[in-house]
Amino acid sequence: MATQSSLSGTPVVPGLAFGPALLIAGEVSPEAVTRFGDGGFADADAALAAFDEAAEAVAHGFSVKADKVSGASAEVLTASAGLARDKGLRSAVAKNLGSGSPLLGAVGAAVSQFVDVFTAMGGLMAERATDLRDIERRLVAHLVGEPEPGVPDPEQPSVLIAEDLAPSDTAGLDPAVVLALVTERGGPTSHTAIIARQLGIPCIVGLAGALGVAEGTPVLVDGRLGTLELDPDPAEAVARVERDRAARAELETWTGPAVTRDGAHVKLLANVADGESARNAATAPVEGVGLFRTELCFLNRADEPTVEEQTDIYAEVLNAFGGEDRYVVVRTLDAGSDKPVAFATHEGEENPALGVRGLRLSFDNPGLLDHQLDAIAAAAERSGTTTWVMAPMVATVAEAAEFAGRVRARGLKPGIMIEVPSAALLAHRMFQEVDFVSIGTNDLTQYTMAADRMATDLAHLTDPWQPAVLQLIAITAAAGKADGKPVGVCGEAAADPALACALVGMGVTSLSMAPAAVRAVGAQLARVSMRTCQEAAEAALAESDPMAARTAVRALLDR
Repeated sequence: MATQSSLSGTPVVPGLAFGPALLIAGEVSPEAVTRFGDGGFADADAALAAFDEAAEAVAHGFSVKADKVSGASAEVLTASAGLARDKGLRSAVAKNLGSGSPLLGAVGAAVSQFVDVFTAMGGLMAERATDLRDIERRLVAHLVGEPEPGVPDPEQPSVLIAEDLAPSDTAGLDPAVVLALVTERGGPTSHTAIIARQLGIPCIVGLAGALGVAEGTPVLVDGRLGTLELDPDPAEAVARVERDRAARAELETWTGPAVTRDGAHVKLLANVADGESARNAATAPVEGVGLFRTELCFLNRADEPTVEEQTDIYAEVLNAFGGEDRYVVVRTLDAGSDKPVAFATHEGEENPALGVRGLRLSFDNPGLLDHQLDAIAAAAERSGTTTWVMAPMVATVAEAAEFAGRVRARGLKPGIMIEVPSAALLAHRMFQEVDFVSIGTNDLTQYTMAADRMATDLAHLTDPWQPAVLQLIAITAAAGKADGKPVGVCGEAAADPALACALVGMGVTSLSMAPAAVRAVGAQLARVSMRTCQEAAEAALAESDPMAARTAVRALLDR
């Protein structure tokens, strides 16, 4: 049981929340497992049939949840459904059953095998370990006749505390009763962090000792500082939360567009994943879409969608942002690594995070990209919406040139993602080939710091405030300014109001984020001048570690 009065972790979503701690164990009861025993199956085939039934039930549950949400939530749930149906997992279970293992042991060994493989791969693939363990718990629950584990519906508004939260848990949270999220594991770009931002729930990750807090203990969560205060003075805690709530309510009155105090315009854009999330985002004070993730129409498909099918999906998003002043940036298929696509991604890669993913999938399958570009062009013509197209995982100038040629041939505006350090270092040459770039800070941070973004012990390295990451962003922004071309940021860093000011000061011209974060960023920019943003950039770049950079910038902004 925790005895400290305060614990600290990595801040993810700002905001204050006060309420009782609700600990999430998420395990199947040992008694039910004992009663189940070996299951009493006649043979291995009968046991495998029971596994198939449980796997389909788990996958169906994910799919049902995915249909009820949108954006990042739907994306991760769809991916989990695919993982539950994974043929490789089934084959491993069948092999273990054939060797004489009882069903629960066969499932556990198969999952452990894949967890070890994914963890050793590192990078984005390591995120799948949490998903697999979640799927294992749900499979076991179905087999032994218990309800699936996961986040319960709190009887009263509560602060959820867990070792980690699977995407399926986070995606279904109700902000009306979940006051805040605190996890012992995870980093600032984990699934939990991304979905918490989308929902606007205060969140801290990587907080060691969180599960030592006694159930029901009143706690005060500060998502800006990353602190969890235990049993604070109730009156003072309530007053602090009310002040925070009033400040956030004031943000709701901000209607855009984003302009600094001295009149410098910054485009604020939305990250979306499908038609529903686009229609919701269109009601926010944004000037378009800075990142349309097209993966959703691929993740749950065994075969490639036709050009016509893709056109219909893309047109839904584009139609939501029609009009003279709005535009949509479409990212081509970002598959591979932690987002396997049955008909496209390569199996058996030793390190998928550094393997054939994103644009690289088109190298030996050019039709995959051509079909997608044909569909994007058709959707743009049908909707009449200004459409830009960018490729993920571009590493060389030649790749940028080849992609840009294909996009321009279809009458669209070409750009690339800056996620690979080589692309940032050669940004001045990249701009000779493309019309814009967008910096994906999640992957850029991971690849720059050689640190798995899900490794709790390395959360300090996967912080976008890392000086090396900021330096690469500054190099890219300077190259864009020299050529007079747009430089966006569409990673999670754009949603941090303090960091957003520093990014603008470096020369970033647009920021794309979850719609829930837009007003906080816009209101912050409205309070400062461009000169202050430039001073914030200089202060951040001058520091030697993320915490010092964050502190220096906030001191400037709070002046």
